[in-house]
Amino acid sequence: MRIAVLNGPNLNLLGTREPAIYGRDTLADVEARLRAVASELGAEVSFAQENSEGALIERIHALRGKSDGAIINAGAYSHSSLAIRDAFTAVEVPFVEVHVTNIYAREPERRHSMLAPAARAVLCGFGTHGYELALRGLVATLKPRG
Repeated sequence: MRIAVLNGPNLNLLGTREPAIYGRDTLADVEARLRAVASELGAEVSFAQENSEGALIERIHALRGKSDGAIINAGAYSHSSLAIRDAFTAVEVPFVEVHVTNIYAREPERRHSMLAPAARAVLCGFGTHGYELALRGLVATLKPRG
């Protein structure tokens, strides 16, 4: 099973950007933990981080026929991008939306997700551990029952 992990704007600064809010784990730390979890689950993971919306959409388009599912932390684009939601819908790749913080306990403009209506699930508020929970849940729901 192939799972893509996509990160949006400013997530390359994870670990140094407002650590009181986002924690001290870096994106490299997250990726290392996800590789270990993926190995445990018998899945393959790939990673990408883009600061521009168009580049993120291109990454999503490239998933068609190549990934069984995706995990996305679209950062601020989660709250504004119909284009990212439409890209996932177009390529028919099931995805889980992840946020490091609890977006519902933050500023009003962060309390709505444009991606959530198309997502298989949304995880927020578990810090960077949310990525691991998303991977476990996505793999479990994509595996055929038998």
